[in-house]
Amino acid sequence: MSERGRAEALEQARVGTEAPPAPAAAPAADDLHRPRLRTVLTALCVTEITSWGILYYAFPVLASTIKDDTGWSIPASTAAFSLALVVAGIVGIPVGRLLDRRGPHLLMTAGSVVGVGAVLMVAWAPNLAWFTAAWLVAGVAMSAVLYQPAFAALTRWYGPGHLGALTTVTLVAGLASTVFAPLTDLLATHMSWRATYVVLAGVLAAVTIPLHAIVLRRPWPPAPPPAAHADVPTDTRAIIRSRPFVVLVVAMTVGSFAMYAVVINIVPLLEERGSSTTVGAWALGLGGAGQVLGRFGYSRFARASGVRARTVGVLAATAACTALLAFVPGPVWLLVVIAVVAGTWRGMATLLNATAITERWGATSYGTLSGILSAPAMAASALAPWAGAALAGPLGGYAHMFALLAALGLAAAALATGSVPTVRVSRIRRASR
Repeated sequence: MSERGRAEALEQARVGTEAPPAPAAAPAADDLHRPRLRTVLTALCVTEITSWGILYYAFPVLASTIKDDTGWSIPASTAAFSLALVVAGIVGIPVGRLLDRRGPHLLMTAGSVVGVGAVLMVAWAPNLAWFTAAWLVAGVAMSAVLYQPAFAALTRWYGPGHLGALTTVTLVAGLASTVFAPLTDLLATHMSWRATYVVLAGVLAAVTIPLHAIVLRRPWPPAPPPAAHADVPTDTRAIIRSRPFVVLVVAMTVGSFAMYAVVINIVPLLEERGSSTTVGAWALGLGGAGQVLGRFGYSRFARASGVRARTVGVLAATAACTALLAFVPGPVWLLVVIAVVAGTWRGMATLLNATAITERWGATSYGTLSGILSAPAMAASALAPWAGAALAGPLGGYAHMFALLAALGLAAAALATGSVPTVRVSRIRRASR
């Protein structure tokens, strides 16, 4: 063979033994799904602010108009509305189980349809009994479209990164009163309260039904494996019967009662201290702005604290703000500042409740456990404002009633010390990934 031939043969042999060029790295699964998850998050932000605005915040704006038109007393119509929240809490328990098994697509779509029907029933109610029945139906819809199913969906889809998604949706939904209270008032100035509710039902249908029906049509991932540790039960029934879970439910229920009795009764408390109703309304509104600030800061607070310290801290800080409102006589501007700080801790409490299950027992049965956790807390928050007002008289005024609420809040914080399983929470979180 010639020199040239031997050189060509050696070159061919060398090329043949070289490894082929490595293919471009495939994008990670999280990178592939992240744009779709952003679409889901955006859709839930829109549907949550709309559902909260129409099913919850429209009624307080229209309550006086309803009384003037129908003659039904405000306590009677408000009781019907409160029953809706109680129903939402009770129905939320089976809803949570269904979420774990099937996901949010059909559930939240059906909830939107039922919600539209319930709002129309409210609009066309010929008497107080029909009005009450309509709100009971609305309660069923609330259980399927408000925070609980949205939290369950985002927790499962986002996995370990769910806190950022939960924070985003609560920030947006926290503006529901800012958007829909003025909108409802504007509509009510140009039409009857019945026509206003019909328009709002149309908005609810146009916004939430297609978004839930189309955007939530994505595969429901399998539940992450439970945390396998000897000290922590992995069976859902065993968790429900465990002492930390029972203590957590009681602490959150008592804490919710104390928090939400403050929200409504801050206005009469300030009036009792000599301020005007307008100032009280500003304090209430600024307290809502404080909730948004609290949700902004929760992620940093969560990174800097453990589950037990965080739970106790939020409940104790809220109770401390309530105590300051009870014992600080003024000036009014200082009371308003305290109300804003109290709102900040309430905003954190929303995310504290949303992450309470995953931080302790992982996300395996999040829907079921969060439904059981939320039911009594929602009922307490529904009854708290009116129970608080009823207690103010016998106790000798709103300041004394706020002192009682502060004591209840501190009791909830003390209970929360026993709400964490003995195994390290960080180990549970790693095992559930």
